[in-house]
Amino acid sequence: MHTNTPSPLTIYQNITTHLEKFITGQAHAIRKLLAAFASGGHVLLEDLPGTGKTTLAKALAQSLQMNFQRIQFTPDLLPSDILGISIFDQRSQNFRFHKGPVFSDILLVDEINRASPRTQSALLEAMGEKQVSIDGKRHLLNESFFVIATQNPIEFHGTYPLPEAQMDRFAMRFSLGYVSAEEEVAILSAQQQPINTPKACATQDEIDTLKQAVQAVRISDELKRYIVDLVAATRTATGVQMGASPRASLTLMKAAQALALFDGMAFVTPEQIQEIALPVIAHRLKIDSQAHFSGMSEKTVVEDILREVEVPI
Repeated sequence: MHTNTPSPLTIYQNITTHLEKFITGQAHAIRKLLAAFASGGHVLLEDLPGTGKTTLAKALAQSLQMNFQRIQFTPDLLPSDILGISIFDQRSQNFRFHKGPVFSDILLVDEINRASPRTQSALLEAMGEKQVSIDGKRHLLNESFFVIATQNPIEFHGTYPLPEAQMDRFAMRFSLGYVSAEEEVAILSAQQQPINTPKACATQDEIDTLKQAVQAVRISDELKRYIVDLVAATRTATGVQMGASPRASLTLMKAAQALALFDGMAFVTPEQIQEIALPVIAHRLKIDSQAHFSGMSEKTVVEDILREVEVPI
């Protein structure tokens, strides 16, 4: 048994290598997911069915030896189905609180846009404050509480688009996409082998070390200004009804610190900010309908801003 904790970079590499055994061809997605996790943000995966979203969430929870819960969002789901409920105990003549699935470390919320706005907003406080209020009492969630939500971009029938406030709670939105033909063949071959359950490859101490190391990565005032300039540019961009909030600037900085650590660097460079800007900023923008019809999208707005805003040297 090693008493020495491995370096933060080694911890990250161990988790990545481990996840790549179970999720084929998704190195970029794993990098983004771990950047959000290590910097304390939540993730929205917008993707087609069958691309491995659930597998990824489960593999992460098992690799980190964390409590995992999954909620399938449906139109009839109630806030109490997520948060929990107080039930009257005849014997003690008191109400006892039964915790819902939100009291977990890693929570997979499948098809988040299928539930009613009331149920969606029940997650808001949990994601933003790491606590829930039930019957006037505050219940704290686990310190490592991490939400991976999915939404299906195709099936818009019977869905409730996430409101801007909810979108802003997600550190990043990205998709896994389809893997290459060779990787898909590898997936078929792997299915013929007995499927192994991911074993834990990082302890709680190592996860804490990784998160603390991310916060310690240096970022210069020039790059902080660059981040603020990028986010501020979304507020004045043509065709944008609502730009990104200061929360986007904070998230972009934290995610860039995580990527710098993953790259084995002690400080952030403009490249890391540019790499993560799209998944951090795009989903927070609201494009006006006129601009949408003329082919403008959140993605093109962010890409234009990245080209136009001057990069500090």
